[in-house]
Amino acid sequence: MKRYLSELLGTFILLFAGTGAIVINATSGGTITHVGIALVFGWVVMAMIYTFGDTSGAHLNPAVTLAFAVANRFSWREVPGYWLAQAAGALLASGLLALLFPDLPARLGATWPSGSPLQSFILEAVLTCILMLVILSVSSGAQEKGITAGIAIGGVIALEAMFAGPVCGASMNPVRSLAPALVSGHLQHLWIYLLAPIVGALAAIPLCMGCRPAGCCCLSKSPSP
Repeated sequence: MKRYLSELLGTFILLFAGTGAIVINATSGGTITHVGIALVFGWVVMAMIYTFGDTSGAHLNPAVTLAFAVANRFSWREVPGYWLAQAAGALLASGLLALLFPDLPARLGATWPSGSPLQSFILEAVLTCILMLVILSVSSGAQEKGITAGIAIGGVIALEAMFAGPVCGASMNPVRSLAPALVSGHLQHLWIYLLAPIVGALAAIPLCMGCRPAGCCCLSKSPSP
């Protein structure tokens, strides 16, 4: 239960800060800016890794949890509980933002393609693949290793959000897109942000195996956090 609570709280804080930055940017005339929003997402993930990494691994993302399980670095029996906790945390954050900002500015931070759906699908898959490749490389089992893991993961999220956010939203996380879409009622193109991160995260597993030295931990079995 401590692991599930950590995932719920971590995902709640991720969406409350990240999508909250989008909402407040819309209501304040753009004072946070796109760069600021990207940094908020990166920094809040970094903070949650250092806060909950030792307890749950701070996945905060169903695609990450699934990829860890497929890579034999996380127990399959824990996956449903993690997914439920992550979804609950995300929905609570979007629900609170909807209460605080009843006009639902910027669709509560729901992700939206600015170009074609295929363009955003490919971008989301590639972005998530890069992110998962970094996560697999700086983690041991399903938990981060070393003091710099949070910096690396938070840094790549901020980087990807900064350059790809204006085109596809740079979600890289199914519940990050699902919760604001459900609460705000903007469900168009949601399939992109549910499916593409899973495709990208799973694609990172063989890439990690192929580019890491022999004996690396990409597919090493490790106890569930």
